[in-house]
Amino acid sequence: MTVPTRTLNIGVELPALGFGVFQTTPEETLDAVTEALRVGYRHIDTAAAYGNEREVGEAIRRSGVDRSDVFVETKVWISDYGYDATLHAFDKSAGKLGLEQIDLLILHQALPSRFDLTVEAYRALEQLQADGKVRAIGVSNFMRTHLERLLAETSVVPAVNQIEVHPYFRQSDVLAANAAHQVLSQAWSPIGGITAYRGAGSRTFDDPTIVAIAKEHDKSAAQVMLRWHLQQGRSAIPKSTKPARIAENFDVFDFELTGDELAAIDALDTGVRRGPEPDAITLGTFGREIPEA
Repeated sequence: MTVPTRTLNIGVELPALGFGVFQTTPEETLDAVTEALRVGYRHIDTAAAYGNEREVGEAIRRSGVDRSDVFVETKVWISDYGYDATLHAFDKSAGKLGLEQIDLLILHQALPSRFDLTVEAYRALEQLQADGKVRAIGVSNFMRTHLERLLAETSVVPAVNQIEVHPYFRQSDVLAANAAHQVLSQAWSPIGGITAYRGAGSRTFDDPTIVAIAKEHDKSAAQVMLRWHLQQGRSAIPKSTKPARIAENFDVFDFELTGDELAAIDALDTGVRRGPEPDAITLGTFGREIPEA
């Protein structure tokens, strides 16, 4: 199965469906990424703050899949913001991944209380791209105001903005801002896994509307949600450590949701964020050292 791609604003092709390793232990990461590559995923998303970049790189090397066929995305943590610090953050990530070039390097969060450091970090990404050390650069968890502020102070438009998007939290305003600037919206927690463990309330997996649509297509709720992202032009990064779920999440290319079904899923938006509030990110509360090796 060939995964459809998204053409980034600099012409680089990114497989629309990726495989994520957030909160996956290093030991689990090696097996999970190996299985994902065996199933057919060709886009792996990790981060310096996840502590599993080394295992991602090792899984790619062991897989037998040619490096040029795997799109590798990672993120710089806020503790490494600042021009020189971010250049060094690339060295740390590239060393752990065992790669000379990273396909997509993004800033993991905006840092509103020190946006000067955010801008310096992004300027370092611009330099890394100019030097050919990364193919594309972007951001994550940037709200409309953060994005507009960054664009006003830098030269290269981010290729990607990875944000929390699932049927219960669509972030329409951010999706619109991304689209207006030709920034690809990439969904983390795309099937609403975060709704299963962040506070009380219903889970997307159990939502009657999604379950009914899934039954109509003889698919799972997770498959329907991933299809919703893909048909609306987003990139999606599901995660799992279970081989059956890894395969199930990849099996989303043989059916299509109707316009009414897409609209019904859109209508489930509660406007309630489940992840951290982007404007509350500070070095004091979220800063932590990213090891050298």
